[in-house]
Amino acid sequence: MRKESFIQPDPQTWLAKFRFYTPIKVRYCETDLLGHVNNVSYFMYFEQGRIEYFENLELTGELFADEKVSVVADLECQYLTQLYLKDPIKLYVRAAHVGRSSIDVEYALVANDQLKAGGRGAIVLIDTKTGKSTPISDAARERILAFEGANA
Repeated sequence: MRKESFIQPDPQTWLAKFRFYTPIKVRYCETDLLGHVNNVSYFMYFEQGRIEYFENLELTGELFADEKVSVVADLECQYLTQLYLKDPIKLYVRAAHVGRSSIDVEYALVANDQLKAGGRGAIVLIDTKTGKSTPISDAARERILAFEGANA
């Protein structure tokens, strides 16, 4: 059974929703003997991009602190075509939806102007003392929505 793609309605329209990207340099240790990027490396790139996205929005203090921390609740990747060691990669990241205590994040790995993979996942803000979800502050929510505009 094939799962429906979240890259909707088509790759170009989906990519047009992204406003933030960061370059990714593939390291040799992230590849196999043929120079293909290993599938687990995509998830490391997603993490790197997610952190840089929140740093860009100056939200690391809100989402990664002693009292509250963001944890990955789910994460998936749709591999579309291979990435290689020398590919000039741009990782696009966006908050697709902001909930009460969670943020749905989407990722697009692009090389040579071609979408190579798409990702999506949810992060949940957790109270470190109770281990339970806690609301995202209005200030953080407003900053994300202001940056993403009508896309979030």
